[in-house]
Amino acid sequence: MSWHARRENWSPQAEDAREDGDIDYARVIHSASFRRLQGKTQILNLGDSDFYRTRLTHSLEVAQIAGGLARQLAKSFPDHTATALLPERSLIHAIGCTHDFGHPPFGHGGEVALNYCMRDAGGFEGNGQTLRILARLETFSAGAGANLCRRTMLGVLKYPVAWSSARNPAIVPALLAGPSTIRVLDPASCKPPKCHFDSEQEVVDWVLQPLSMAERDKFQALERSEGKHARTLHKSLDCTIMDVADDIAYGVHDLEDAIALGLVTKEAFAAAIDGHCASFLDALKEKYPGESENDVFSLMLDGLFGDANGRKRFVSRLVHHFLTGAVYVETRGFREPLLRWRVALQGPRRAFLDALKGFVVREVIASPEVQQLEFKGQAMVLAVFEALAADPERLLPRDERTRFEKAQGDVRVICDYVAAMTDTHLLKTYERLFSPRMGSVFDRL
Repeated sequence: MSWHARRENWSPQAEDAREDGDIDYARVIHSASFRRLQGKTQILNLGDSDFYRTRLTHSLEVAQIAGGLARQLAKSFPDHTATALLPERSLIHAIGCTHDFGHPPFGHGGEVALNYCMRDAGGFEGNGQTLRILARLETFSAGAGANLCRRTMLGVLKYPVAWSSARNPAIVPALLAGPSTIRVLDPASCKPPKCHFDSEQEVVDWVLQPLSMAERDKFQALERSEGKHARTLHKSLDCTIMDVADDIAYGVHDLEDAIALGLVTKEAFAAAIDGHCASFLDALKEKYPGESENDVFSLMLDGLFGDANGRKRFVSRLVHHFLTGAVYVETRGFREPLLRWRVALQGPRRAFLDALKGFVVREVIASPEVQQLEFKGQAMVLAVFEALAADPERLLPRDERTRFEKAQGDVRVICDYVAAMTDTHLLKTYERLFSPRMGSVFDRL
């Protein structure tokens, strides 16, 4: 029942000096799933530039920020009860590096497409796929995937409720009714619930074994709202550290990419954050009194939208501002310390970070340029999945066909294969299946 346990028995060599986190971090870094992140979209389409972040660099930044958060909490609250519970650096790095393993090609567009494809077979959701990869699909053990320790798996378990419980049966993934010659997904109905898959229930049961039944039920509680999928309410301490780090990386580093590539204007940014950044401006006045005596807001804007050196300096200051604002939050009703204590940003810093994230969503993610590429990615994911599912014996690669046959024709195997593809792999597979050009058996996927 220990948080150090693994699903398959495994003992390190006698001379091995590593702790659990070191072992898990090594397995994550050396996994095929980690390497694939270099070829998956973060926000911008691969090929647009060699500067911006991919899922791989984003994951590395989340891991680094998560490690920094743990160190900062230990320094800020040395005598707090929760400080003794903080994960060692390698363990929180492992959680940070894995958090996007399950995201398919073309980001959330691919996720929506695969959820439509799996609408009658248990659905698809990126975080649920992450758990499945670590518990089933990686190859570090005979039958337990990466065979990570229970505490790492608890940190990865972002949404501890099954698809069948979290989904709203009234929301059925569907196509838009309007087009007559092309098939267009309805994004609202195809958006998946935040969950794990029913196929991984036994894994989740194993992760939660140390908890009493009462605590397990509370941890898996749901909040239901009319017209929406249900929402989970609880995460573990380690998962909340990763979550805050992910928010910081999303709000700050993705903003850095957008500014550097000229996708947003100084004027639009100023209008979006004006009234939300007072805590940061006050910190700048206190720490750097010689830089600007009066207009610190303009100083920040000039720094972010000026040359690369100035932008990097202010990006670092933003990350530091959020990182040093993290606090412990107690959730009553849990005896297990890893569930009772969580990490959060609150007050003005939380509002400022939310404003940064909202700006990135509105000005970059929701822009026609990004949405057109996402639309194309969705269509390709849908086409490739349906082609493979229509005639798997003929079209699936041999290894995947063997897995498919062993699973007695479970389409989840096809979903695993498509979800694991990099953007380029998906594109080349689509071209091989549908492009009018001749093609060749020597074309490498």
